[in-house]
Amino acid sequence: MANYQLEYSQIVRRKLKSLRAYLKAEYGEDVSKTAIKKITDAARGLQKFPNKGVDLSSIFDIDTDYKYFLVSPNYIFYYIEDDTVYIAEMFNEREDFMYQLFGIHSHTSESEDYWGE
Repeated sequence: MANYQLEYSQIVRRKLKSLRAYLKAEYGEDVSKTAIKKITDAARGLQKFPNKGVDLSSIFDIDTDYKYFLVSPNYIFYYIEDDTVYIAEMFNEREDFMYQLFGIHSHTSESEDYWGE
């Protein structure tokens, strides 16, 4: 089995850098390194097992090639093209990723009232 190439979008690169800085400032260097390593290790796992994520189209009635997996508390969205896995986006579990990706609201007014969002 051949390894796939792995590429991160500029958006994800910026989010990882921002997350690293935030965690370092709030919790220290060790927590920051551990969290980022957990995310990047999981992404590297796609090089051998690119289909380990869940097809987004199997959950929502939309036509997309995106797959995703959870590295708590972050959802990692990716797609496969030829021999490359592209890490396209990353969202915290509290973000409305369906709205940000596709303009579809996945939060109900009841959940917004409950969470105060």
